[in-house]
Amino acid sequence: MKPDDLRELSSQELEQKIKNLKEELFNLRFQLATGQLENHMRIGQVKRDIARVKTILRERELRIKEA
Repeated sequence: MKPDDLRELSSQELEQKIKNLKEELFNLRFQLATGQLENHMRIGQVKRDIARVKTILRERELRIKEA
């Protein structure tokens, strides 16, 4: 997921994206605990995607406060 692509989304869409990513992360952790996870790197990718979305939301929040 590229930051430029995320910046094109609305804040509501980004909130929904975070919700979906957190659900995916939960499912990946569950699969890891039960020994069914095939791609262990996906956990790190999802965590980074969540961080990217949160960063963009925070940038927007700070931009609004400055104005």
